[in-house]
Amino acid sequence: MPETEKAEPASPETTTTPEAPPAKTPDRLSDDHPLVKAFQATKNELTSTKSKVKEFEDANKTEQERLTEKATTLETELTTAQANAIRFEIALDKGLTKSQAKRLVGSTREELEADAEELLTDLGVDEDKPSPSRRPQERLRPGAAPDAEPEKSPAELAEAVVKARGY
Repeated sequence: MPETEKAEPASPETTTTPEAPPAKTPDRLSDDHPLVKAFQATKNELTSTKSKVKEFEDANKTEQERLTEKATTLETELTTAQANAIRFEIALDKGLTKSQAKRLVGSTREELEADAEELLTDLGVDEDKPSPSRRPQERLRPGAAPDAEPEKSPAELAEAVVKARGY
C-alpha cells in the first residue's frame, strides 16, 4: 500500500498568530518633559564650561610659549649687541674701519684684540704710526683767486708735514 503523507499537526511555535501590540511604554520622554529640559540645560552648560576651560588653558599655554620665545629672542639679541659693541670698541681703539671691524672674529675681548692686531699686521699697518686717511686729498684753492696755484707744491707740503711731525 502506498504510503501517504500524513499531515502533522502544527506546533504552537510554527503557527502564525497575529501579535498583540506591545503595551505602550515610552521609549523616550518627550522634549517638553521637565527632566529632559533640565538635562539639556545641564548638558549645554557643561559643554560651554568645558569649552571655556579649554580656551583658557590654550590661551595661557600660548601666552607662556609666546613669552618664552620673546625672552629667548631678546637674550640672543642682547648677546649679539654686546659682542658687536666690544668688536667696534676694539676696532675704534686699533684704528680699524667699520668694514674691517666686521671681520674681527672671537668670543672674548682678548680674542678680538688679538685678531685686530693680526689684521693690522696682515694689512701692513704699524700701530705706532697713525693710519693714513683713506679719503682723497682735494686741491683746495683760495676763494678769492680760484685759478691761483697754491703757494707750495705737494712735495713741499709733504716735506713740511714730515718735519712737523718729526718722522
